[in-house]
Amino acid sequence: MTAYQRLEISEGGDVTVVRFRDRRISNLLEIEQVGQELYRLVDEGKHKRLVLDFSDVEYLSSALIGKLISLNAKVQARGGSVRLCSIRPEIFEVFHVCKLDRIFSINKDAGDASPSF
Repeated sequence: MTAYQRLEISEGGDVTVVRFRDRRISNLLEIEQVGQELYRLVDEGKHKRLVLDFSDVEYLSSALIGKLISLNAKVQARGGSVRLCSIRPEIFEVFHVCKLDRIFSINKDAGDASPSF
């Protein structure tokens, strides 16, 4: 198993749950690392159903949102899908205002997200 610095990965059946280790994801270097680690998961080929768990994230930069949109396109191109969960209300508001809740399926928690595939 590949080590990830910014992500905590757990697998249950054919669903991969990804938790972010950082509370604030705003530094450009951190964002780049998160993006690379997320893309690596998809490039490994066995992760087609991803649940991104934001329960520990208090703040994220708009640059990370761009990475998530690219990740979603990459996963969909491989026949998979991405679900988001455990998003704090203030972060959810950003997703809603930017209409990203139309792009991403957003669930209450990982338990709700996994069966939604």
